[in-house]
Amino acid sequence: MNAANANTHANTRAKEDGGAPGTASAGRLEQALRLALDEDALERCMRCGFCQSACPTFRVTGLEAASPRGRIALMKAAYDGFMAADSDFVGQMELCLGCRACEPACPAGVPYGRLIEQAREAIAKGRKQPLRARLAGKILMEGVIARHGVLRGAGRVLRLYQRSGLRAAARRLGVLRALPPHVREMEASLPEASGRGVIREWLRRGLPARWETDDQGRRLLVVPAEGERAARVGMFRGCVMDVLFLSTNVNTIRLLRAAGFEVVIPEGQKCCGALHAHAGRSAFARRLAADNAAVFRAAGVDWVVSNAGGCGAHLKEYDHVLHGTPSADDGAWLSSRVKDVSELLAESGRPLRLANGAPLVATCQDSCHLRNVMRVQRQPRELMQRVPGLVLREMRDADLCCGSAGIYNVLQPEMSAALLDRKMEQVKATGADVVVTANPGCLLQMRWGIRRAGLEGRVKAVHLVDLLAERLE
Repeated sequence: MNAANANTHANTRAKEDGGAPGTASAGRLEQALRLALDEDALERCMRCGFCQSACPTFRVTGLEAASPRGRIALMKAAYDGFMAADSDFVGQMELCLGCRACEPACPAGVPYGRLIEQAREAIAKGRKQPLRARLAGKILMEGVIARHGVLRGAGRVLRLYQRSGLRAAARRLGVLRALPPHVREMEASLPEASGRGVIREWLRRGLPARWETDDQGRRLLVVPAEGERAARVGMFRGCVMDVLFLSTNVNTIRLLRAAGFEVVIPEGQKCCGALHAHAGRSAFARRLAADNAAVFRAAGVDWVVSNAGGCGAHLKEYDHVLHGTPSADDGAWLSSRVKDVSELLAESGRPLRLANGAPLVATCQDSCHLRNVMRVQRQPRELMQRVPGLVLREMRDADLCCGSAGIYNVLQPEMSAALLDRKMEQVKATGADVVVTANPGCLLQMRWGIRRAGLEGRVKAVHLVDLLAERLE
């Protein structure tokens, strides 16, 4: 449907609803939906329902509207003008985790992830929000998360709060009671933050590295491989990873070096843009994608490696994100070269030499985007099984979302906690000492879950990279 017809349709609906053409009513959101949604993708859904058993929110609620099939039906009805895109419609779009477990289950290949992002983009454009909410979203998404220097500064402030006694004082004085209960619980589960970032940390430790520049004069930190070089890989450092899980980023370089990879870290790389795309800020997400694609392509790398499932999945889809833009060629180039660190370590380079250690029972919690978008499931388990003394026990529903989903656990705490509590019951049933995952959001969520379930001191949540690095000879 072209823009003119969409405008006519929206104005007609606005008049029927009692509003004037162009007002910020349900008609305005419907117009935005008609401009954003891919009609061919909507039509592809066969209503078979195979997606329902894979959908976490449907399994919790049992409601048709809370399933992928139901949400697509709501999108189609609003798109065709058969229903108003009211607050109930918006609520169901926001309740979706975006885990995309429905996509591997769908026999028709419906690109549900793209549809839910398009719907949220329309909601962001077509639904009037309070000025305070708009400003807060813009500051957080564009002023903090997307700016690595600002994010590192926030990490330094958080580290000061954690180490100076301010945290203990805040708890003692009851200051944290002003926060919602789930936020207080998550705050208590946060790991120690850092404001250095992986480049500064690597250099601070005096480890092997050299500076290079690309043809645009941008700086690249190059860490040489140990022994004969297998390939040159660009490392995507991430946002949360570089502040809350800095040691995991350092360990990623250590493992890649040991496997024979030369690691290149472009200083000018930015946030991948996944959180922005999921929140409907697609234009800003495209700008971030264009910058990253250009930087990594100019670095002359064979692969681009990620240690965060959510980031890797979004990088993998830069060909779609940048389609039809001047950066489309760069986006396609990067998409074809993105690998999760577990893929490279399991399938390329030299096998890691892992030392014997204490017996360990481990279970694996899949990162949704790593499994459902990047289709990486086998490799993390293969690497775990190579660890001497480790016994892998699969938990039931390891492929079901833990409820993290970016910032979903903050925005939808009730559903997030319901999914997490179910997950922790499955963890308990394995008798595992450690829960292994490969995404920072999942790692934070599992730490919260361990605390909620009273398993502290008995079970740990660890990143796959850290598990391997601890045993590296």
